[in-house]
Amino acid sequence: MFERNVGGVDRLVRALLAVALTVVAVSALRSGNRSLGVVAALGAVGAGFNATTCFCGVNAALGLDTAREE
Repeated sequence: MFERNVGGVDRLVRALLAVALTVVAVSALRSGNRSLGVVAALGAVGAGFNATTCFCGVNAALGLDTAREE
């Protein structure tokens, strides 16, 4: 469906970022900070999508391809 343009270290960093943002989102939502929680959750979903599908729309728009660097 999408042409792969995320790979290697870039993919690993995005996966770790997704986990970290998920922790921030849960913590913020538990403490009642809804704004930070929602923003962190959206960031986690985006980074997780990039890491899982190996596709990034921003990379595609800028012509970047970290999948070929492996």
